[in-house]
Amino acid sequence: MYGVEYCPAIKEVGTRLSVMETNCTAGVTRMDRIRNHAILQKLGVAPIADKMREARLRWYDHVLRGKEDSVR
Repeated sequence: MYGVEYCPAIKEVGTRLSVMETNCTAGVTRMDRIRNHAILQKLGVAPIADKMREARLRWYDHVLRGKEDSVR
């Protein structure tokens, strides 16, 4: 996931990405009526919202470690 550091933290965006990721990786449709967390647990992957949060925190840490005049 590239560029997620700049993506706004909107709950709706995270929810849509989570559903899309689940459907693409597991091949599950809404007709199957399987909950997202059950699919993620079966696949053994973390929710995409957690991945986005980690990427933003990594970027924030990178900015904090930088020099004072390096950020415009």
